[in-house]
Amino acid sequence: MVILSIGVALFMGMHLVPSVPAVRERIINRVGFGAYRGLFSLAAVVGLVLIVLGMRWAPTVPMWTPPGWGFTAAVVGMPLAFVFLAASYLPTNLKRWVRHPMLTAVAIWAGLHLLCNGDLASLILFGSFGAFAIFDIVSANRRGTVHAGDPVAGWRDLIPIAGGLLVYFLVLHYHQALFGRSVLPFWKALWT
Repeated sequence: MVILSIGVALFMGMHLVPSVPAVRERIINRVGFGAYRGLFSLAAVVGLVLIVLGMRWAPTVPMWTPPGWGFTAAVVGMPLAFVFLAASYLPTNLKRWVRHPMLTAVAIWAGLHLLCNGDLASLILFGSFGAFAIFDIVSANRRGTVHAGDPVAGWRDLIPIAGGLLVYFLVLHYHQALFGRSVLPFWKALWT
């Protein structure tokens, strides 16, 4: 659990810096913008590696019993998270309707995974990411973030939808290999 906690703290800590503009500017003034970006990237990568290793090595410490419908909710709701994630990188009308598509995707991902995982490691990982996403949405809104972009042609909205669904089905299929737990039985159960 220690490695997971260190990874989450490092990853989240670095991602919280931009939410405090005075701290971010102080760091940039001291080390320069290029070094700041390099340190940010390095801390994020190291944090992510520690999170992955920490989750693999974490013992299962039950905290609560997930509801029986939690897995179904996750399988049904995760496509939305992948679509919002794809929309955050592309010019689309979805950005005009959802102010922070990436953070919304993270909050959905975290919440849905808390519905189907009742152990301490999951609480540390998904709880931290969910809380961070909600904090960052509120923080960005307080800093005056506005809807992103002008209207674009409607067909452009199909690109993040198709891309998000494609990635969703790939993750669904390879979830066992990537994360050690198959979710295909829950997906198949929806259609039988």
